[in-house]
Amino acid sequence: MIDSIIFDLDGTLWDSTEIVAKAWNEVIEQDPKVNMHLTAEDLKKLFGRPLPVIASILFTGLSEPEQLDLIDRCCHNEHIALSKECGILFPELEKTLRTLKENYKLFIVSNCEDGYIETFLETTGLGAYFTDFECPGNSGLLKGDNNKLIVERNHLTSPIYVGDTQGDADAAKYAEIPFIFAKYGFGNVENYQYSISKFSDLPQLLSSISI
Repeated sequence: MIDSIIFDLDGTLWDSTEIVAKAWNEVIEQDPKVNMHLTAEDLKKLFGRPLPVIASILFTGLSEPEQLDLIDRCCHNEHIALSKECGILFPELEKTLRTLKENYKLFIVSNCEDGYIETFLETTGLGAYFTDFECPGNSGLLKGDNNKLIVERNHLTSPIYVGDTQGDADAAKYAEIPFIFAKYGFGNVENYQYSISKFSDLPQLLSSISI
């Protein structure tokens, strides 16, 4: 029986790409070595990857230290922007979380920087629904190992992971956790056993899964 749910963040719980693109562009425009303008659609294709990978894809003309410095500055500005303006929550998110919390412990694992999940929880006011969270910016580990860390730290026996990309599916498999594909999100997944077309489908699906 499932005892807990670990969620990806971007493309699963919310869509912050419009705000993040604007915040990153403000920083990028100040760097004379970089000539680009990002859109929300650009970021939807990249989110879910580790930040150093995103930096290497975007800032190809810079050295690795310069790439990491620039994306760090982008993320700092992003936090400021998201503390002032909330990203788009997927329909019936809080209502569904409230229902889920009655039967499951809820967690977040995302390939993001330190402070991003905290900003999400504070800006949305949803912090009370989640027991714990983890990301590379905190642990230095990627999503698969962070899934394992959450499981071990919270003594979970039958968790399930909800995400919207192939990377999420791979991370769940690595951690030996069943996976639910959030079809409404940013990415695609080749093979999956379970899926939802909207966030509010989760309670009914979970009630039918026996692990």
